[in-house]
Amino acid sequence: MSETHRRELPDLAAMDAFGGAIAEKLRAGDVVALEGGLGAGKTTLARAIIAALGYRHEVPSPTFTIIETYDAPPLRLPIVHADFYRLENPHDVEEIGLDDYREDAALIAEWPANAGGFGTEAGCLSITLETKGKGRIAVMKHGRDWLERMP
Repeated sequence: MSETHRRELPDLAAMDAFGGAIAEKLRAGDVVALEGGLGAGKTTLARAIIAALGYRHEVPSPTFTIIETYDAPPLRLPIVHADFYRLENPHDVEEIGLDDYREDAALIAEWPANAGGFGTEAGCLSITLETKGKGRIAVMKHGRDWLERMP
C-alpha cells in the first residue's frame, strides 16, 4: 500500500459521487476494501458503487448472506459484494468459495480484516470511513494498480 489520501464526504450526495468515481475506475480483479465502525457508511458506499455501475434495483446488505453477486450486464462488470462481519476465522473464506466468485469480477469487501485482508493485492483500494459530524471522511490507501486511477 502506498501513501494515504483523504476525501471529505459531507453528505449522501458526496458519498454517491465518490462511489461513482470509484465505479468509473473499477476493473475486473480489483478489490475495494471498506473498513470503519458500525454505521460508518460501508454499505452505503458499496451501494453507490454498484448503482454507478448500472444496477437499478435495491442492493441488500450482505451481512447475513455474506456474499451477493451482480452480473454484467446490466452492470459494466461483474461485482461480488461481501460482508465479512460475521466471519470468525479468515479461513472461513475458503469454505465460502470466495475465489470462485471473484473470477473476472471486482470485489467490494466490507470488514476485510475478518477475511484476512486484501491490502497486499496490487488491485486493492482500501477505504476506511470515519465519521465527521453528519458526514464522513474517506481515508484511502491503494495498491500499485490504483496508482494512476485514484478516485
